[in-house]
Amino acid sequence: MRAVVFACLASLIPLVAVAQDWAVRTTDERLDAGALSAAVTGRTLTFYDDGQSRFSPDGAYAYTYSALNGGQSQIGQWQVSADGVICIAYDNGRSRCDMYVRADGRLVVLTEDGGRYPVRPEG
Repeated sequence: MRAVVFACLASLIPLVAVAQDWAVRTTDERLDAGALSAAVTGRTLTFYDDGQSRFSPDGAYAYTYSALNGGQSQIGQWQVSADGVICIAYDNGRSRCDMYVRADGRLVVLTEDGGRYPVRPEG
């Protein structure tokens, strides 16, 4: 099953660079695959709406909505592409790809539809 999920993710990655016009600002620092993997692997990122993304070292992924947004979780598998984009294949059959950049010293998620979601600093 995991091989099928990774095969699906791998098939999405070439489309990401072609299909997306990321809303990257001139002041954004793009992260390559190695830097992005180091920034997220084994971590839980908390956003300003209290939603959380958990990136397990084994490729498991979970996004948990804040309590105000229902508190439910979406589960799947994550993978980093060579150009610093994370693609997630959810167990419910949906998928998404997001670019991560550093802006003003903080990690920011850029979504396919042009959204920008800064990650709260730890601590």
